[in-house]
Amino acid sequence: MSLSMVPPGAPAGALRRIFGGLGLVLGGKAGAGLISLAYLVIATRALGPHDYGVLVLIHTYVTTVCGIVEFPAWQAVVRYGAEAQRAADGHRLSRLLRFGARVELLGGLAAILAAALCAPLVGPHLGWPETAMVLALPYSLAVLGSVRSTPAGYLQLVNRFDLLGLHNLVAPMVRLAGAGIAALADWGLKGFLVAWLLAALCEFIGLWAMGLWLARRHLGPDLRRPEPGDPVADNPGIWRFLLASNADVTLTELAGRVAPLVVGWMLGPAAAGLFSVAQRATMLIAQPAQILGNTAYPELARLAASGHGGRALRQTVGRVAAIALGACIPIVAIVWLFNAQIVELIAGPAFADAAQLMVVLVLARALAMAGPPCTAALTALGRPGWSMGANLTASLLFLPALPILLDQFGLAGAGIQAVGQALTASLLLLVLTWKRSGAA
Repeated sequence: MSLSMVPPGAPAGALRRIFGGLGLVLGGKAGAGLISLAYLVIATRALGPHDYGVLVLIHTYVTTVCGIVEFPAWQAVVRYGAEAQRAADGHRLSRLLRFGARVELLGGLAAILAAALCAPLVGPHLGWPETAMVLALPYSLAVLGSVRSTPAGYLQLVNRFDLLGLHNLVAPMVRLAGAGIAALADWGLKGFLVAWLLAALCEFIGLWAMGLWLARRHLGPDLRRPEPGDPVADNPGIWRFLLASNADVTLTELAGRVAPLVVGWMLGPAAAGLFSVAQRATMLIAQPAQILGNTAYPELARLAASGHGGRALRQTVGRVAAIALGACIPIVAIVWLFNAQIVELIAGPAFADAAQLMVVLVLARALAMAGPPCTAALTALGRPGWSMGANLTASLLFLPALPILLDQFGLAGAGIQAVGQALTASLLLLVLTWKRSGAA
């Protein structure tokens, strides 16, 4: 048996490894971003605001149901897997991986069933045409595109961020090919939904294949037939940790997922299409922010596990958050100065009304940049519930206000809600991280 060990490094090297991992994953994300821009150009021009809005609403509905029902295990794999690595216990790590896979796949099955059962009830309120209603049922399988956190967690644990970066290209490449074929063949909304579904399935298969291949190389027969043992007993508190961390992830992402659905419900599919195009520029910040939290988490978990959970961890989080916020400033400035040109470039003149909203949403994403590293730190310190509490507070304050703001201010109300929620969540997370790390 051979374990691919990543020795716990000194706090001084944590920042370098965090941004090293971020760079590897962002390499794939940069390529994915360019590819996604290409398929967005094709989709918006081929479908127009209304049908593109329907495409967005169906996909967002499925990912929202998935985000609420699924049960990702990557944080538990990283946290408890780091302990197994430190003990050079391949059997314990194998049992943990098998446990995480079972939990996640069962959660994914429940999410598929929930999405399929609720689609006929939700679709009419979101303005889906009959064709979309029929396709929404098989499209529930797109849930699988998000059911892949266990292999992702293992790749993070063994520092294979290069493979994570490569995987980021899978779904955009399939979407681009599918969008091109659908546009050329004039298949309309149906063709684009099929392309998006195929991309999700390829995303699922690709990452599980990578994770299984690497785990078999490192763990050998231990992965297939680990020594008898109970993964819950191996990892005390794992169920409580899973419940808290998953609730936190759900609440963190809920506003971004629910907002397009609320816009579609209140203002119709065309407004949802405009909102989606405005959100596109925020991906320049949102994706690196989430990746930053994911790449920071293994290092912060190692700092906490090796007794460096106080000042050293606090300094690392502070520097990561400061660098991330600083990197956002040029992006916010560019979007503010050239918002109209950006919208016309990526979506065409039919989506011009999205320009001003784009500026506000990008600002909101920048304000939220402190969140992912703070969430990673609190989880590494064994307090995912604190992060959940901060995100729940921000959501409870601002999500119920979204319909009222949309009614009063139209589409601009979505921007007001996004800024308020992002600022509140970030401030709460920063305060809680400093409090917890000071007590470590």
